[in-house]
Amino acid sequence: MNVLVFDIETVPDVAAGRRLYGLELGDEDVARVMIHRRREESGQDFLRHYLHKVVAISVLLRRHDECRLWSLGDVEAPEAEIIGRFFEGIDRFSPTLVSWNGSGFDLPVLHYRALLHKIPCARYWETGDGDSAFRFNNYLSRYHARHTDVMDVLAGYQARATVPLDELSVFLGFPGKQGHDGAGVWDRYRRGEIEGIRHYCETDVLNTYLVFLRLELMRGHLMPETHRQEEERLKAVLAAADRPHLAAFLSAWEGA
Repeated sequence: MNVLVFDIETVPDVAAGRRLYGLELGDEDVARVMIHRRREESGQDFLRHYLHKVVAISVLLRRHDECRLWSLGDVEAPEAEIIGRFFEGIDRFSPTLVSWNGSGFDLPVLHYRALLHKIPCARYWETGDGDSAFRFNNYLSRYHARHTDVMDVLAGYQARATVPLDELSVFLGFPGKQGHDGAGVWDRYRRGEIEGIRHYCETDVLNTYLVFLRLELMRGHLMPETHRQEEERLKAVLAAADRPHLAAFLSAWEGA
């Protein structure tokens, strides 16, 4: 395996909101205006992708004998550094990217934010001109495996067949989000709870990876014994981490 499972957490880009709408307000009020304008425009609160500021990217790297989970950068790292580290990992390892709704949200957000911060990411954008191996299997095509959006694949690429990660995880006997959800990230961010946001992001990565392993078993890419070994390897990683949120995840998983 050479797999990088990832998830991002975002908040409204209030600095961009001030520039776009000529506002001289505090962060909370700017965010309210941004959401209100979006609701008037589309009937929904969900901001356009480019107006999502990335505050956390968590990843799980499964490569050779390595299985490692972490959040990129330190707690104080600026957005540009976090996104730069993500694309540096792709340049270094050329992994299979694994996500949940990465095609619909995470990657488009990262495209716009990398554009904003002038972050080079040539390997990610490779489509065969520099490396022929990427011509028919690259990160950009929705139907190529170099990026596997697990939600998309399981839904047969039909939007009406998608399910929330939390619900599917619990359905399969995994811990799910354990009382947290993405809607609370903005409030936690304003309270300065970046570490908690990173922890929440890491558990989303774990749920995504477990569903991905089950998908690989179903597709015949993993044999039953290998699948069991991969789950046991992950349990050992969580047990050895000695981090409360990972211990809670492991306890919920084993108790399911």
